[in-house]
Amino acid sequence: MVEAEVKTQKFIVKFSPEIMIKGSKAKRQMIDQLFANIKKILNKISEEIEYKKLFDKIEVVCPIEKVEEVREKLLETSGIELVLEAIQIDNMTTLDEIKKVVNEKMAEEIQNKTFVVRAKRTGQQEFKSTDIERIVGGYMLANNPTSKVDLRNPEVTIKVELIHKQLNIITNRYSGLSGFPLGTQGDILSLMSGGFDSTVASYLTMKRGIKTHFIFFNLGGIAHEIGVKQVAFYLWNKFGSSHKVTFTSVPFEDVVTEIFNSTSQSYMGVTLKRLMLMASEKIANNLKIDALLTGESVAQVSSQTLRNLALIDQATQKLVLRPLSTMNKPEIIDIAEKIGTRKFAENMPEYCGVISKNPVTHGSYERMEKEAKKFNYEVLDKAVEEALTINVDEIISDVNSIGEVEVVHDISKGNYTVIDIRQNDECIETCCETIKIPFYKLKSEFEKLPQDKEYLFYCDKGVLSQLHAQYLIDSKGYKNIKVYRP
Repeated sequence: MVEAEVKTQKFIVKFSPEIMIKGSKAKRQMIDQLFANIKKILNKISEEIEYKKLFDKIEVVCPIEKVEEVREKLLETSGIELVLEAIQIDNMTTLDEIKKVVNEKMAEEIQNKTFVVRAKRTGQQEFKSTDIERIVGGYMLANNPTSKVDLRNPEVTIKVELIHKQLNIITNRYSGLSGFPLGTQGDILSLMSGGFDSTVASYLTMKRGIKTHFIFFNLGGIAHEIGVKQVAFYLWNKFGSSHKVTFTSVPFEDVVTEIFNSTSQSYMGVTLKRLMLMASEKIANNLKIDALLTGESVAQVSSQTLRNLALIDQATQKLVLRPLSTMNKPEIIDIAEKIGTRKFAENMPEYCGVISKNPVTHGSYERMEKEAKKFNYEVLDKAVEEALTINVDEIISDVNSIGEVEVVHDISKGNYTVIDIRQNDECIETCCETIKIPFYKLKSEFEKLPQDKEYLFYCDKGVLSQLHAQYLIDSKGYKNIKVYRP
């Protein structure tokens, strides 16, 4: 009789159909890559896991206490269409042995239900698959009086596979990510803001088998960078930890200042996107990456009309992928919810600094050329030179070394000076002294203020103020800056 206690769990990994239809050489390369990816990921969970690569599947056997971790990682690995959980019993040679062990393992599943047995067989046995189905089904029916057989619409389908003398009883079936194994489709550099769009776009390229690196444009402070680094690490750890990728942070505050100094208001948004692509191209060339990735969706904002996207793409010779281009926001949010980035996006600082007044929605090629000539590109070159690149797996230690600015909600009990840093002419009224310094002038104007006072930065959402407060604290060492968030 078979030992009742099960100490290991078997997973049967089925490949994406797109892998299976490839030519023999490409198919072999992809299966080899997927096998290597699975081993690298799962070996972090346990060194006791065993692997077996076959022409149409990969088998993974793990200790029973590691089942949930292994299952989760397999379902987050691109290139996998199905993950089947199976009970494996060896040395099965007769139908009598098979029927007894299947009933022992699966009888509980069919109580008070209709069922059917489906079998596949590989080897030189003296019986056929249909014999397994008939004998096992008959035995289970006779030994489970509350159950009935239904060949067409059963409530429970018992699936068994006999591979020579090895019997696999399929207990659970899960849909995987599909796509291609990570590392088989080259590298891409994702322009990451940390919001819904850029995180979902990055997930979709990772799912497609593309090693997705991240580039972040720091527009004024550390708070946003911390948030983006955290979500980049989350995406990599969840969907791409079989490969090393990079995170590049580009200081873009001076670039923004130059945009305000040189660019017409209506073309500021398009100009910013063009400069981001130009900087990304330079970084991508250094990293030997062939393509760029953005989360832009047609007509979502003024800079994302077809004409404006065309104007933006003129700034780079790199291929720019936009997997969200035809998706609407609810579709994007649904994916973010599914992959776990919604909680990051909803709390992500959104930089609202470069907002054009009356932004152009159908830009002119001729006008864009004139606007582009007014920009001082030495500022952009300097930003690229000062960019910092780390490996994504170093992010946690990097982020933990950085703090955030204190937030003040009640100013009635303090002696504060509130600085309204919003771009518009409006100035908040408070019970304290209040002055107006637009964010793009803070770098030069704050140092002129009396430094024996305590200042609170204010903006509509409390994010822009957090960014610039942190920037001044980190870069200049100020200790008298906090954020005001009513």
